[in-house]
Amino acid sequence: MTSTSEIHVQGTSNDPAVQARAVLQDRDDELLAELAAKTALVVDLHLEPVAREAAQDSLVRFCLQRVLPHLEMVDRAVYAVAAGAAETRLLVRALRALHVLVADAIDGVNRAESSGELAAAAHATAAVLGARNEVDHAVLLPALATMPGVDLPTLAQDIATLRGGGSLAAPDLLDVRKIPHGQRHPRIFGTYARLAPGQSFVLINNHDPKPLRQEFDTVYPGQYSWEYLETGPAQWQVRIGHAG
Repeated sequence: MTSTSEIHVQGTSNDPAVQARAVLQDRDDELLAELAAKTALVVDLHLEPVAREAAQDSLVRFCLQRVLPHLEMVDRAVYAVAAGAAETRLLVRALRALHVLVADAIDGVNRAESSGELAAAAHATAAVLGARNEVDHAVLLPALATMPGVDLPTLAQDIATLRGGGSLAAPDLLDVRKIPHGQRHPRIFGTYARLAPGQSFVLINNHDPKPLRQEFDTVYPGQYSWEYLETGPAQWQVRIGHAG
């Protein structure tokens, strides 16, 4: 006879949202483990100067070619959606600040001239990336998994598409009139994140989306365009573009 706990575990393991969350976390953990291994090599006191320089170059290449692009893809596919929800907006700001700190630490690795500077910068990079992973895994992803209107499997697939060199398709038209109010902004921000520079989409709403524009000013200052195409009274249409 199957126990209640076994049924729960089986159901959880088959939940697409749980599986997607695991995929996202595993990718983060893999990169952190590789970074830790490369960090251990550059701080090895027994390395000759030539070998240490080669290890430093390898660490910098790994960070520039693997770590930073991964963080950019997560930002575009996941954080853009979370930035549109009041529950996770401040958390996204904190995570994006950690991304900046990771980039600064990597720059420190690249500029390090002594073994002491290199060790400090390498340890700082691993520490900040680890802290970022903990917040992302323990707070943000669980919040998104239960947030109405957010589909973690789709976000995980978006990251896989970007990692494979593909592009994210954005609809030309987004009608949110039938979407519950609490689910609208994450959907809109997620659509905006799919735009390439110069692209746009038309938003259809049943009220003037002034609060949405204020959020865009906060999250994407100077990076978007906003053009009213219809201003009521039954519906509003706004063309929102990626101005980058």
